[in-house]
Amino acid sequence: MKLLTKLLLALSISLSPALFLPVQALAPDTVTQPAFAEKWQSYRHQGNTLVLHSPRGQIAIEYITDNSVYVHYQANGVKQLPGYLLDEKRLDENLLLDKQSITTSVTEKTDALSFSSTTSSVVIQQSPFKLAFYHQGQLKLEEELGYIAAKNSQGFRFKLTADEKLFAGGQRVLGMDRRGFKLPLYNKAHYGYENNSKQMYFGLPGLMSSNKYMLMFDNSAKGSLDLGASEQDILAFSAGGGRTAYLVTMADDYADLLDHYTSASGKQPMPPMWALGSMASRFGYRSEAQARAVVAEYQKQNMPLDAIIFDLYWFGPDIKGHMGNLDWDRKTFPHGEQMVKDFADMGIQSILISEPFVLTSSGNWQAGSDAGAFAKDTSGKAKTFDFYFGNTSLVDIFSETGQNWFWPFYQKQLDWGIAGFWGDLGEPEVHPADAVHSLSESGQSALADEVHNVYGHQWAKTLYQGFNRAKPKQRPFIMMRSGFAGSQRYGMIPWTGDVSRSWAALASQVELSLQMGLLGLGYTHSDLGGFVAAETFDAELYVRWLQFGAFSPVFRPHADDSVLPEPVFHGEEVAARVKEALSWRYQLLPYNYTLAWENHSKGTPLMRPVFFEDDTLAGDALLDTKAYFWGPNLLVLPVTAPGVTALDYQLLAGNWYDYFTGKRYSRAKEGAKSKIPVNKETIPVLVKGGAIIPHAPDMQNTREYSGDELIIHYWFDAGVGESRFQLYQDDGQTQEYQQGEFTKIDFVAKAREQQLSFNIALADLTKKQLPGKQLSLVVHNAPHFKAVYLEGKRLNSSYDHSSKQLKLSLTFDGKPLALTFN
Repeated sequence: MKLLTKLLLALSISLSPALFLPVQALAPDTVTQPAFAEKWQSYRHQGNTLVLHSPRGQIAIEYITDNSVYVHYQANGVKQLPGYLLDEKRLDENLLLDKQSITTSVTEKTDALSFSSTTSSVVIQQSPFKLAFYHQGQLKLEEELGYIAAKNSQGFRFKLTADEKLFAGGQRVLGMDRRGFKLPLYNKAHYGYENNSKQMYFGLPGLMSSNKYMLMFDNSAKGSLDLGASEQDILAFSAGGGRTAYLVTMADDYADLLDHYTSASGKQPMPPMWALGSMASRFGYRSEAQARAVVAEYQKQNMPLDAIIFDLYWFGPDIKGHMGNLDWDRKTFPHGEQMVKDFADMGIQSILISEPFVLTSSGNWQAGSDAGAFAKDTSGKAKTFDFYFGNTSLVDIFSETGQNWFWPFYQKQLDWGIAGFWGDLGEPEVHPADAVHSLSESGQSALADEVHNVYGHQWAKTLYQGFNRAKPKQRPFIMMRSGFAGSQRYGMIPWTGDVSRSWAALASQVELSLQMGLLGLGYTHSDLGGFVAAETFDAELYVRWLQFGAFSPVFRPHADDSVLPEPVFHGEEVAARVKEALSWRYQLLPYNYTLAWENHSKGTPLMRPVFFEDDTLAGDALLDTKAYFWGPNLLVLPVTAPGVTALDYQLLAGNWYDYFTGKRYSRAKEGAKSKIPVNKETIPVLVKGGAIIPHAPDMQNTREYSGDELIIHYWFDAGVGESRFQLYQDDGQTQEYQQGEFTKIDFVAKAREQQLSFNIALADLTKKQLPGKQLSLVVHNAPHFKAVYLEGKRLNSSYDHSSKQLKLSLTFDGKPLALTFN
């Protein structure tokens, strides 16, 4: 083991076997004191780490990347739980090359130390002790009192600048700027929420600032995040235990900020391509016959379908009394395995729900109890308690014993041909405070409130690692309702929980997905159409929600079956509109799959705030949720109220084109709004002038997509000049992309008045060889060019005067193509 790794491991356990802080009382004492007020006595600099020693303990400061700094305060006698934020791969000796390439230095000053990388520095003031973080010489963030310890809690205090906005806390419905709120940090279900929620399923202990830094606390315990609520310019984090550590990431723009942060906390793996297709889901399919009938109805209506998701009725006939069975209810699913195979032969993947609760009425409870697989009570026996579904125990997902007992159920599902796992109630929804967990990783015990917020995270890790061991060539699909900062590295696909079926609830979904994406969870999506039981079906609300869903990370209508959620059961008009929305989504598969690659490689979310495309936006312009970018080129304006016939929206500078009609919009002057008409068939989607967006022929299933036939749409705009898009392609199923088995194609357009050059070439370092790709190039808003040439040879093309579209066909076999239009 490398010396640096040994040092880090030693630091993480050197002070751990000390006292439990009380976790039931989380409000800090009225008077807080910095825990490291006096000067340090000595320091040690080794590799990327600086360790400071003081009479009260030590502080380790580590550069994870040049732009991300991990700080761990370790006060004498204070229990330290494991960290869950950072990517474990950073401690893999085979993956230390990037880490070793970071050059750090220490500079001594009269009353401070400066610990620096090539781009960033941490200035450690001696008296009073505090840290300040700089990027490219600019102050980004500084501690106020720094680490504080009170009677019943511990935490940190930082300074806030007067005008900064804070995108914080993960899933909440409060508005984009969470400054001025005190947010509880305790993952908790909020059934039937609409347009306000302070506490939800997936609270994240940190934030992204408009000053372009991220601050994430690596603490799993119940706590709070005070964003200037108690004191106007103070950010305070408090928890009743956990780990006194945090990560600071800094950059010059938002995209780089997420890239640096996910380099430290872990990149989202590529999902299987089918995960971007249409999914059928409800609460729930009561029988095999019913599930087969639903799939047959999709096929009868030519409604695209890639997956079907089974809620809890697959293991029991009733809502209550069966949780933990985790096997087919043979009375209602007599041939469950054959059904899964039959669906797979159609290109339709099957996903099964599971929960971490095993009812005492389940046939599996006694075996789990005997194995020691459940969280314990204070006497060391399996903890049992009552909740909505019955009397239960909770799998101790933190212990190897619990993991080893739980995993074979999932292995059996994989043997059946199940393609993905759905983890529900993983907050956990009920988690008694006196339940005791065994942390096999560190050899410690922890009460429920100390690790509550990472239960779903650890569950996802168990499933992800087990899936990769069992099916090393297959990409995992893991949908979870709850998790922690860094959960994206386990392929987690979160959703926004049990949302009401209302217009207000629909409007909140943009904020929820944007907030989660800004903190690394780029696949956050909603139960399309709303979940909560409804007496009547609102066709307009339903269609608008699914039209929005066509431009969201996962297309999955899901609801209580009092009103069926699948679009094939609501008449021809509704079905036609949803089918059209799915047609947009499937034709955009080459573009959407490239967005998945950008998320994997750079951490960039698929749904992006408007300020991602204009880094100069400030003030209230940062807080827009009326629109968002789907990737770099499509501006989506969801319709979130009934009877809308037009939307007024303040566009960014430049030309914008209606994705469906080609109509051009441009901002007349600063602050002016454009009136964008709305019809029943579409929601407004605008294309940025100069955009290059690859499409595929329409399809019913992603299995039909090979990438060998593409339609390249380009929106000519002389004012933009040069524009480019890099298309990503791989086999969509295996993990060979991690060994470089993929293709990237560069499309570059250079536009001037009445002139255009358009180049197509394989990107640098692309390994995979290409068969001949059949490309159709469609130039929108095109001047009536006299001719198009390829290497001096004139090509056949067609021009439509009414639509101003120019079309031509090409074959691309990997050799560069340089087109000239004049």
